[in-house]
Amino acid sequence: MIDRRLLAPCANVLAVTVTTLAVVFSGAATPLELLDPGPAARWGLPITRTVHDLAAALTVGALLVGGLLVPESSTSQRRRRTASIAAWSGLVWALAGAVHAVLAYAAAAGVPVGAPGFWTGAWKFTWDLEVLRAPAITAVGAAIVSAWCFLGPRRDGQAWAFFGSLLALWPLALAGHAAGSPDHETAVDSLAVHLISVAIWVGGLATICLLWTSLGKATAVVLERFSKIAVWCYVAVAGSGVLAALLRLGSPGDLFSKYGTLLLLKAAVLVGLGVLGDRQRRKVLAELAKDPKDAPAKSLAVRLASIEVLLMAVAIGLATALARTAPPIVDEESTDPVTALTGYPAPPPISASEIFFSWRTQWLFTTAALVAIGVYLAWVRRLYRRGDRWSIGRTISWCSGWLLFIFIVDGGPGVYGRVMFSAHMAEHMMLAMVIPILLVRGAGVTLALRALPKRQDKTLGPRELLLASVHSKVMTVVANPAIIATIVLGTLVMFYFTRWFEFALTTHTGHLTMVIHFMLSGYLFAWALVGIDPGPRKWPAPVRMLVLLVTVAFHAFFGVALMTGTQLLGGEFFSRIQLSYVPDLLIDQQRAGTVAWGVGEVPALVLTMLIAYEWYRTDNRDAKRHERQAERDGDAELNAYNNYLAGLRGGRKEQS
Repeated sequence: MIDRRLLAPCANVLAVTVTTLAVVFSGAATPLELLDPGPAARWGLPITRTVHDLAAALTVGALLVGGLLVPESSTSQRRRRTASIAAWSGLVWALAGAVHAVLAYAAAAGVPVGAPGFWTGAWKFTWDLEVLRAPAITAVGAAIVSAWCFLGPRRDGQAWAFFGSLLALWPLALAGHAAGSPDHETAVDSLAVHLISVAIWVGGLATICLLWTSLGKATAVVLERFSKIAVWCYVAVAGSGVLAALLRLGSPGDLFSKYGTLLLLKAAVLVGLGVLGDRQRRKVLAELAKDPKDAPAKSLAVRLASIEVLLMAVAIGLATALARTAPPIVDEESTDPVTALTGYPAPPPISASEIFFSWRTQWLFTTAALVAIGVYLAWVRRLYRRGDRWSIGRTISWCSGWLLFIFIVDGGPGVYGRVMFSAHMAEHMMLAMVIPILLVRGAGVTLALRALPKRQDKTLGPRELLLASVHSKVMTVVANPAIIATIVLGTLVMFYFTRWFEFALTTHTGHLTMVIHFMLSGYLFAWALVGIDPGPRKWPAPVRMLVLLVTVAFHAFFGVALMTGTQLLGGEFFSRIQLSYVPDLLIDQQRAGTVAWGVGEVPALVLTMLIAYEWYRTDNRDAKRHERQAERDGDAELNAYNNYLAGLRGGRKEQS
């Protein structure tokens, strides 16, 4: 077995070697006849990307283990060790990312590194072009995570840094081999899921190997927690990999191309990892569950884990070469303005049937919605199996909200919302005002707190993270009705009257940001007004009603402003796509104002009724409480008040 201290260097050497051999096999580093960036860029790009991905994975994994998997009672030395691993690997991640960004500019511009004007152009175009900006943003994020870890954060600090490191990885999907796929958005989303799952899986296992001798009594706990996470990661890696392959391969015969050969090798490694992981779960974890001090089981566990890490290094090397290899299906530049700007052809003329039956699956959002429904129903089933009950109305509300979300992002509203202002506004109103009410009334947080077990091993599980989030100081501020109303209204104006709107219409990043923002801000607003779940103390019903009325009034004013405005919003986007069934863009924008005013009133009315009903129930509850108190003490409060009044009258008589 490889010395654990040599595991990381061996994995790096192995991954770089596999990358080099695979690049030679695929011809990805062959000199170009025109605009060749030179050997430094051709060979440097795959090698730096391999080092970059391994360092990123180790950073993510160290923060996962230190923040979520190592018990709180563990020695501070273990926590310092995970912070140190994350700090140094994060530094390598940032440096490799910076070098990769420079080489990526050389490849995109077809200019050798160091050529006259190279560094000026690299600085300018790196921040202007999304394919170059994304890896640069990731490098900056890695540097921030590394700097934070050098400060030696404790458990909670490492847990937050873990989620921050995942966020830093996301932009890489925009610059990977999926970014040029025919179905750009699906390919980007699948690659993002793939990258994040691989980083958690590979980095977590590598960190456990590096910490093996110092884990001590925590070994069984850490392995048991990580095993469950690894299963989810394996499913995500396999699923996203299959989806990406379907987008890049035109037929089964393409599997015999150089791209297909590398893909099959990577799939074979994935199967091998699945076999090893299954043995780890069935044999090793079962033995450690019986006896956490079982030395033979621990020895077998670290051997299997080390082999898995090396296989993962091979897979990363193959994946890097795959990203540099031309796939059988290459996206061709479209002359259609709609396809060029949105990535999709223009939909047919809008009609009622098209609104209900047009469909374009957004796999990231659809998968998230289906998982949310499945997990919710599993939790409900868990409650019923132990004899507890859960409101069927809340279940219907939650499931209806997510099913409506799928229709809005995948169906006609989502399809036409990319090319028509009026349809976009309908999509906005549903995402920000209707769906959040259904989800809030589903009380997902309450269900999770009842269904999820409390961790007895003093690690941070889903329940602990959820409790920490809803009772955090940040949530106390954000869930304040006045503050979240200001955020909702302020970002509403910022979105439509700045370049954010055009950014959301023309880029996948902007579209994702838009949907997530609308849903999250709408959910927090509805939660602050009519939420059932635990969290910051709610304001009295009359004050919440006042906040709602002010918000509705401002929203109506926004709708009127669109209805009466004469300046086109969205930059030049709508005028450039030139849809035949939208002859007058200004009229369509004014219709969007009508939608904002009209559709927005319905959820406002629902919120008003819910607050009024809660107000009514609160008054009734207070009245009944006073009645019971009066029965117990002979109406002492009323008698005391009457005596007080009688005393006042007696005093006045004496004065007179």
